[in-house]
Amino acid sequence: MLVGLAAVALFAGLRHSTWLFMKRWFPFFKRGPMVAVIRLSGAIGTGSRNQLNDEAMAPIIERAFRKGKPRAVALVINSPGGSPVQSSLIAARIRRLAEEKSIPVHAFVEDVAASGGYWLASAADDIWADESSIVGSIGVISAGFGAHVLLARQGVERRVYTAGKSKSMLDPFLPEKEEDVSRLRDLLDHMHVNFKSHVTKCRGDRLVEKPDLFTGEFWLGSRAVELGLVDGIGHPEPKLKELYGEKVRFARYGRKRGLFQRFGASLAEDATAAIEERAAYARFGL
Repeated sequence: MLVGLAAVALFAGLRHSTWLFMKRWFPFFKRGPMVAVIRLSGAIGTGSRNQLNDEAMAPIIERAFRKGKPRAVALVINSPGGSPVQSSLIAARIRRLAEEKSIPVHAFVEDVAASGGYWLASAADDIWADESSIVGSIGVISAGFGAHVLLARQGVERRVYTAGKSKSMLDPFLPEKEEDVSRLRDLLDHMHVNFKSHVTKCRGDRLVEKPDLFTGEFWLGSRAVELGLVDGIGHPEPKLKELYGEKVRFARYGRKRGLFQRFGASLAEDATAAIEERAAYARFGL
């Protein structure tokens, strides 16, 4: 019995060695080029472990660029946007690695790459979308609520004490102050300038001069091609085969679901984040 097992192991070892030898010395045994595919799906922020942010995505992106000497990296994006800072950090990491490794990056839009989602897409060398993908929304938004009237009706008095007149800026439980709104608009305007600068730098002369290109407007993929926001209509597998040959291989990278998520359970903090993410997608009719 032991002799038989030893013979099987020896035979398997010989087969493996022969394969490695033939693969090394005979070109027709070589495997096709490999493309690393990174999935970037969901809202962008730090409010939930399900959101896209640089801390969570950094090891995934680094591994995709460094493991197995990929011929290219493909970003599969489905995001309504979110934090401008996290969008900038993720996009900057992708560009830095692409230039460091001299690896081309291709972005593919699924349902939506809007606002911060488009920030991520524009970090690629080229962008491809479905005809019905939603693309654009190059703008900045801040949303909140005001509950001071409700508190007053219930006989509740809000008491806030600060050192520094701006420490209670935009407190939702106090009446809105004109100077607070003005300050917020100034911050949003500066963020918008950063966003426009990033898109203009990445897309260059491919962009068509249009008055509402940077107003927060968004378009379907087919129209986005005409505006220069994307380079064409295309889906990941057929486009990558067109670019790198029929024998191209795909190494897929993305966030892994936790134990609770795999069994359909969720913590309370994730429930709120899920509602907010659903609302973000709903802004684009999704």
